[in-house]
Amino acid sequence: MKIALVSPYDWAVPGGVNSHCARLREQFVARGHQVRIAAPASRRIEEEDVVTIGKRPVTLPASGSLARISLSLTLGPAVRRLLAEERFDVVHVHEPFMPVLPIHFLRLADCVRVGTFHASREKTQFFYIWGRNHLRRWFRHLDGKIAVSAAAASYVEQYFPGYYNIIPNGVDIERFSADVAPLPEYQDGKLNLLFVGRPEKRKGLDVLLAAFQRVRAQRADTRLIVVGAGNFGSYERRVRSRRIADVSFRGYVPYEELPRYHRTADLFCAPNTGFESQGIVLLEAMAAGLPIVASNIEGFATVLTHGVEGLLALPGDDAGLAETILALLADPERRRQMAEQARGRAREYAWPRVSQQILSYYERLLHERGLAGAQREPARAG
Repeated sequence: MKIALVSPYDWAVPGGVNSHCARLREQFVARGHQVRIAAPASRRIEEEDVVTIGKRPVTLPASGSLARISLSLTLGPAVRRLLAEERFDVVHVHEPFMPVLPIHFLRLADCVRVGTFHASREKTQFFYIWGRNHLRRWFRHLDGKIAVSAAAASYVEQYFPGYYNIIPNGVDIERFSADVAPLPEYQDGKLNLLFVGRPEKRKGLDVLLAAFQRVRAQRADTRLIVVGAGNFGSYERRVRSRRIADVSFRGYVPYEELPRYHRTADLFCAPNTGFESQGIVLLEAMAAGLPIVASNIEGFATVLTHGVEGLLALPGDDAGLAETILALLADPERRRQMAEQARGRAREYAWPRVSQQILSYYERLLHERGLAGAQREPARAG
């Protein structure tokens, strides 16, 4: 098959949807398919199979985060040229209604069109309400619809009812379960807690810092390691002003280096307050064999079973989070059992398995379109 994977987000900036597209590309190419990724980019992209459409992304608030997307007026002609040159069998748009690149592909493509909905929100999405009548036109252009979780499907179905095939995000099992060396600077006998995420309020780092201050009051043999891209200055100032000891801010860590941080950790913490459809960071930590303490939000509860692979705590409750962390730190055998369960659960989300589900869905849609086309053809005179 010849497949286009379309991301609305700046390809030069790491993020969950872009990572999802990159992993799908790897899996599809390994199976002999031809793949092109189409996305805007704020700098030159050296990857041969990435086509840059939209060179000046702008930053807009979205889902409790900031999205870098292109609003260029030249997107339509560029999309039309790419479709004419490549003649794709499948165009797979991610976040179909995120302005505006995916909508151009839905509008102009004449092949099978698939959309994956990644987002889940607890609050009303005014953009969907305001633009629902206009967006329905492009929604009808989708031959197939994927949601990465039941939470994501439930959210989008409020505005655009229909059938959503739930196919989750994948995780790179081999990378995160690899036998890598831990970071030597943290091998001093302390118990290491790991946080991976951007400095956004929805990621809950402020809650975790307050919880860790409580943990430190009872366990001086603990350390919190904070990893993520972005400016953590306000959090670092908070740590200094509150005199919270043993918090290590590492900033951006390349994807290939992340497994060393997981190998260094004794416990993974995900204190997110919402806006999570599935929780890729949980799956990566589980693949690495880490017990988890996470917020009890819908997107996380679909991945992690309370008391099996980890423990779930009330979102935003730093006292409850601290109590949950302390309970696991005090029970090494329970942590070991949860780590083993986590590895097994993560294997259900291995990229080869997830990508094959998506390919099978493409094949089904192509078959259905072929049958529909055959039924529409007039009978030949014989």
